[in-house]
Amino acid sequence: WSIENPNLYKAITIVEHNGKVCDAYETTFGIRSFYFDVDKGFFLNGEPVKIKGVCNHHDLGCLGAAVNTRAIQRQLDILKEMGVNGIRTSHNPPAPELLDLCDEMGFIVMDEAFDMWKKGKTKYDYSLDWDDWHKKDLEDMVLRDRNHPCIFVWSIGNEVVEQWDKEDSSGTVIAKELVSIVKNLDTTRPITANCNDQDTLNPVIRSGALDLIGYSYAHNNYHLFPEVYPGKKFIASETTSALATRGHYDMPSDTIRRWPPRWDLPLLDGNPDNTCSSYDNCSAPWGSTHEETWKIIKKHDFLSGMYIWTGFDYLGEPTPYPWPSRSSYFGIVDLAGFPKDAYYMYQSEWTDKPVLHVFPSWNWKEGDTIDVWAYTNCYEVELFLNDKSVGRKKKTGDDLHLMWRLPFTPGTLKAVGYADGKEIITSVQKTAGTPARIVLEADRNIITADGRDLSFITVKVLDKNNILVRYADNLISFEISGEGNIVGVDNGLQTSHESFKMNYRKAFNGMCLVVIQSSEKAGRITLETISEELKGASLEIETK
Repeated sequence: WSIENPNLYKAITIVEHNGKVCDAYETTFGIRSFYFDVDKGFFLNGEPVKIKGVCNHHDLGCLGAAVNTRAIQRQLDILKEMGVNGIRTSHNPPAPELLDLCDEMGFIVMDEAFDMWKKGKTKYDYSLDWDDWHKKDLEDMVLRDRNHPCIFVWSIGNEVVEQWDKEDSSGTVIAKELVSIVKNLDTTRPITANCNDQDTLNPVIRSGALDLIGYSYAHNNYHLFPEVYPGKKFIASETTSALATRGHYDMPSDTIRRWPPRWDLPLLDGNPDNTCSSYDNCSAPWGSTHEETWKIIKKHDFLSGMYIWTGFDYLGEPTPYPWPSRSSYFGIVDLAGFPKDAYYMYQSEWTDKPVLHVFPSWNWKEGDTIDVWAYTNCYEVELFLNDKSVGRKKKTGDDLHLMWRLPFTPGTLKAVGYADGKEIITSVQKTAGTPARIVLEADRNIITADGRDLSFITVKVLDKNNILVRYADNLISFEISGEGNIVGVDNGLQTSHESFKMNYRKAFNGMCLVVIQSSEKAGRITLETISEELKGASLEIETK
């Protein structure tokens, strides 16, 4: 079993009595070896591997928190395409369907048990049930999950309150107890906890029970780890907390915003429309931008890897804004499953295929000075505006993007990537005109007629020249007929209060999403769109 080739096997256990089969159980498993090295990081099957992971909460955007296997698979497909190889199940035992998919698709999983211990974080949280349930819940999780080859690390807690009380020994006592519970059932995997107090007096770390010391943020202190904890093994169990709204850009792009200025202070200088910049120049005060974090992680071998907060936006926790924002800004992918620009930075660093992504979109006021970025793994990139070159650039040092600053002129912005002197890839942004028509793109045009399978349909607003209108916010209604129904709509906008369960949605920055679920009868599903001043579209989905 490996990330690239997650080969799986099945063991069948049979109970017989007097020659008759009384019971049988099928267990999926994988064969692999791994270890964490103090100096060289993580090794899988004898080869060094940098863990390129994301944390994810368990909600599925407009579908809510209930499990749907296809919706989880779609999230993992999107992350795999980005180059992700690891998942942290923050901060609770995951759905077994997620682990099954990680087994099949090749993800390194940190399986996390608790968000709090005996000392609570909120009024009605798990701390109220700690004494009665923590032992059974942890045992149940390990027993249920331990045969999954995707699981490489057990996490016994996330930023628990006990770590901050240096005089109280309860953090040390609980850490030792939880590690003992896990090791009684599984000695094949290391144990960590996600600690946002990295002090050596942290009672959880001081317990000596952890096999891996997990840092929550503190990226500027990573390089000091071998001095602070000599002989110990490291994992960046939670990182980054960059903030972004898909398709919004604040300039100058080389000025980093920490919003709010401190974790316990309100945000006073944000944007009036509750947006955050997608230039990767905005983060929470305890965190860092995507580039700031990855530059350090990739630099040191002893840093076994990282789990970014977060892969996807999620419902709730709309840092840095209060109401009316209602979902998070942390994701590399928005709530609807549409990638933000940072997605392509990781893709250019984490995959071997040619990558070139030029942005922002090209609708501005004439004469405005615009920062043009490109994420790429090409040797060199040349930028053209209306077929005139504005210069060639190549990344130097630890650069993770290229930038040109130029006055806006309507037309076509084109980036050309070169390797070995040859053009290998292009990326284009065009000035869009007035919204004119709708186009529908299904992730799958054939789905299973089982009453559960889904087709995720991207709805795009184009101008008369078929250019995506990235400022479009038209209201679009949906009509469905045949063997299926609409189970969710979304557009990724963190301040949208439209219901996820209606048959309409406003586009946000040119796009929205409609999710169709099959019935249990084979046949066809027809989806049609209606919107004032826009030419509608229709799409057929086959169910088998």
